[in-house]
Amino acid sequence: MLLIKHAHIVDPATGIDGPGHIVVSGDRIESIEVGYVPEESFDLVIDATGLTAFPGLIDMHVHLREPGFEQKETIESGTRSAAAGGFTTVAAMPNTEPAIDNAAMAEYVRSKAQRLGYCNVEVIGSITKGRKGQELSEMNDLVGAGVVAFSDDGNTVMNSEIMRRAMEYLRMYNIPIIAHCEDEFLAEGGVMNEGLNSTRLGLKGIPPLAEELIVARDVMMAERLGARLHVAHVSTRGSVEIVRRAKARGARVTCEVTPHHFSLTDDAVEGYDARFKMKPPLRTQEDVLAILEGLQDGTIDAIASDHAPHTVEEKDVEFDYAPDGVIGLETTLTVSLTNLVAKGVLSLSQLVEKLSANPARILGLSDRGLLARGAAADITLVDVHSERVIRSSEFESKARNTPFEGFVGLGKVAYVICGGRVVLDNGRIISR
Repeated sequence: MLLIKHAHIVDPATGIDGPGHIVVSGDRIESIEVGYVPEESFDLVIDATGLTAFPGLIDMHVHLREPGFEQKETIESGTRSAAAGGFTTVAAMPNTEPAIDNAAMAEYVRSKAQRLGYCNVEVIGSITKGRKGQELSEMNDLVGAGVVAFSDDGNTVMNSEIMRRAMEYLRMYNIPIIAHCEDEFLAEGGVMNEGLNSTRLGLKGIPPLAEELIVARDVMMAERLGARLHVAHVSTRGSVEIVRRAKARGARVTCEVTPHHFSLTDDAVEGYDARFKMKPPLRTQEDVLAILEGLQDGTIDAIASDHAPHTVEEKDVEFDYAPDGVIGLETTLTVSLTNLVAKGVLSLSQLVEKLSANPARILGLSDRGLLARGAAADITLVDVHSERVIRSSEFESKARNTPFEGFVGLGKVAYVICGGRVVLDNGRIISR
């Protein structure tokens, strides 16, 4: 038995926002108490005075890179990184080599995570075989293997007939498609947002329309078919507005945003530093303001890191030739607390909703994203007022490609409990 005493509990799913104690038995929450709890009957007691307890954070968009790209990240290092950042669950994207397009691959990732992981790993299956956009993957077998969503992330399913058939098929299972929305023809060769900065810097741009056209197509298709669609990493004002209008019409559409897209603009590319190169690219201040509004009014349901590790050597080249992607598991909470909660964009409860309750709902994880009797004992304890300097040299991830190097913000993760097991103790990973 585990007792977490004197925490300030913030759980939007149950409406709790105040002091209390959390009692854990095995891998489940036994109770939430507000009165005196005798400590003698517990095997372990964590004094959470000065700490805030959240339902374990859930990152629904993570690239663990294994199998195939273990030089960038592994399931073990990626889940250590997740725990260090306060996450108790991550959803692993299928752009591995080979792709997660069959049950055997899904089971490989799941079994390895169970043996070596420091948090829960949910698996996302690929929509098409090899993520090539030409033939549907073995969807029925993947559903049987427990995948929680389907995506060709990194690639757009450009063939509308293939996307239509995928939506019709997955509608039977009530499982969402997570769509990477980018018209590959409009975006071809682009390395940053198309606009004044791309012209001035002499870099080929990716127009916002490349994203918005595919968002509009997929939203229209999902609405017509009654399918579930989750739009990954929205980055433009137009995309936010498309999703907002679709929700108003009752479409089964959700979406996410990354911390870099609500914190940075394409001005950051000024120094040609490849740590600021990602897809979708950093956009304009107008887009950032629209994203902040979408977070406030509920158009944007979730915050996800889009954790995309690369080696130092891969990123240390000319901007044009560097791979897209940045890491975020160990920076997402700090950047969100600093740029959203401290600046009054969201309340702490609203932030937890977007980092835990809503991702759990979207992915169908009914026993996670809340602190209540019978729920999974996934708990994150954070000193939300403590100042922190982001230093990639201190990361648990194998990668260092963060756009937030040197960022001074709020929030230190003190303890992480996953399935009743303490995996982060006073800011330090507990080795298995």
